[in-house]
Amino acid sequence: MASAPRSLLARPGLILALVAVALHLYASGGYGYFRDELYFIVCGSRPDWGYVDQPPLVPLIAWAMHRLFPDSLTLFRLPPALAHAATVALAGAAARRLGGGAWAQGVAALSVLSGVVYLGQGTILITDLLQPLAWLFSAYALVRIIRDGEERWWLAIGAVAGVALLSKYMIAFWLLALGIGLLATPARRSLARPWLYLGAAIALVIVLPNILWQWSHDWPFLEIGRRAAQEKNVALSPLAFLDAEIHELNPATFPVWLAGLAAFAFWRRFADLRLFAIAFVALMAAMLAMHAKPYYPAGAYPILFAGGAVALEAWLPWRALRAALVTVIVALGLIGAPFALPLLPIDRFLAYQDFLGVTPKSDEWSKIGRLPQYYADMFGWPEMAAAIERVYQSLPPDERARAVFLGGNYGEASAIEVLDRHQPPAISGHNSYFLWGPRGHDGSVVIRLGGNREALLKAYTSVEAAAVFESARAMPYESGLTVWICRGRHPTLDQAWSSFRNYN
Repeated sequence: MASAPRSLLARPGLILALVAVALHLYASGGYGYFRDELYFIVCGSRPDWGYVDQPPLVPLIAWAMHRLFPDSLTLFRLPPALAHAATVALAGAAARRLGGGAWAQGVAALSVLSGVVYLGQGTILITDLLQPLAWLFSAYALVRIIRDGEERWWLAIGAVAGVALLSKYMIAFWLLALGIGLLATPARRSLARPWLYLGAAIALVIVLPNILWQWSHDWPFLEIGRRAAQEKNVALSPLAFLDAEIHELNPATFPVWLAGLAAFAFWRRFADLRLFAIAFVALMAAMLAMHAKPYYPAGAYPILFAGGAVALEAWLPWRALRAALVTVIVALGLIGAPFALPLLPIDRFLAYQDFLGVTPKSDEWSKIGRLPQYYADMFGWPEMAAAIERVYQSLPPDERARAVFLGGNYGEASAIEVLDRHQPPAISGHNSYFLWGPRGHDGSVVIRLGGNREALLKAYTSVEAAAVFESARAMPYESGLTVWICRGRHPTLDQAWSSFRNYN
């Protein structure tokens, strides 16, 4: 019986994975639904092989979890918690496979556990759900292929990549970067064997229905990506991007992943794995060129954590120095955790943020309030739905039967659909809502949020201010908005629907 605890202690990644699950179960029910979570629930309720702005897997998971646990935000968010825990465990396993002992395994797993970006991705149910896990698995499988000659792992890479592509397309950049590393190193011998091509075929078969959906709809995701790079995302210099990366992870893990990059590039013990250093450099060049948000390449770091932890275990023979590194990683991880986990009541979080002297910044051009956008997008939705419901219920019965809420974006429309069953039907021209159209509504009675009366009168016979929606915690552009009752749209919604198209 004593061997089981000893065996568990020899694999600290498993212990830290359990810690990750416990943290998320404790904190994930805090605050409220994130903007995208509401949207994914709505998308999943309209199952399809694709959507304008994401593949189909995460919306289906969100809809299913909402149906199973409609009254529990914690259980709704169980899938990302489990995915984060699995990534923590796999980071430890990767360090072990690279030759690391218990210390290296623990440091690799702890680096993934304590990273702010990973804690955030493990908290909310968004399209990043499977990305770090899938990226790390692809790297782990390549280690097995290169070092053990187990070419059949290409089949597993193909299956995992296909499923990951059905959640978010970003892994395609990592696969392409790994391909560059493969071609540039002796690992290219896999090109002469069938397993790589069979793995690619598996991935293609899995993702093909979504590719066909995008093709049949004129590749809307490419337009969204182009507009994000040109109009939405803040373009960072290489140094600013590096600084953002360091803070997105955990500043104390910088020596770990930097050691991993150096070890994969120059260390003799990792000479056969140089493709990871090449892939990382290629990926970062692509991220800078496309004005990516700093969290986009987060999935590339866990393999560097694993390699760096193994290298530092060999390079740092002093126990005191090793203990100091672990202590700093834990300390800074605890300091950063409230920025990713809703651990504190929101007023206490604001006080904590002020105490640390942190000013929220956005990687988009949107104006930011006192809360970071990550948290601000969890506030205001129930109050917004309630405000719209009051206006809707104030209408005469004949108008209520014809009324529709026209949301300015998918967050507003989704909040109305998900959070109250007594709401008017919701439509919008934003992203996938545009494809669903006006749903039979002609615009004779339209409830709108925001805008000004003069502009609305160009399209409606009458415009009446019914309420003002305020939320001190929501994003600034979602607060201080007038709720309008608009009547007699000209031309009708179906006639003018093409002008509502907003892929952004």
